[in-house]
Amino acid sequence: MMRRQTTLLKPNAVNRGVSTIDAAGIPLGRLAAEVAIHLMGKHRPDYTPHVDCGDRVIVTNAKQIEMTGRKGEQRLKMRYTEYPGGLKTQTYNQVRESKPDLLISDAVRRMLPKNRLARVMLSNLEIHAGAAPEAAPAGTKTLKV
Repeated sequence: MMRRQTTLLKPNAVNRGVSTIDAAGIPLGRLAAEVAIHLMGKHRPDYTPHVDCGDRVIVTNAKQIEMTGRKGEQRLKMRYTEYPGGLKTQTYNQVRESKPDLLISDAVRRMLPKNRLARVMLSNLEIHAGAAPEAAPAGTKTLKV
């Protein structure tokens, strides 16, 4: 009987791909879950948890992302200015209009593992508020959600 061998990737042996996804009309959570899977590399058969083996992901049309129900009006994004009484709040709709990349990157960041490798994975995420830039990298594949 032959034993199966588990393959573990080395950091210098990773073949990265580039994936693009159009965020227009897709709910925020579904988009973030799919992007997180591709950033971690869980869609690959040679996934290794302790190695950054995910693809580079380019998200386009971030301003046209959807939120189901009344989440856009009811959910709040809070930040603190480090001054006394400096708590600033915005609804998700306000954040979507002003900084849609922040809304998506926060959702994706919360779906990644909570360790140092997550910061490296998040650096492979590129978000555009509008349409895709003219020069897309060669070998880019389009994701469907």
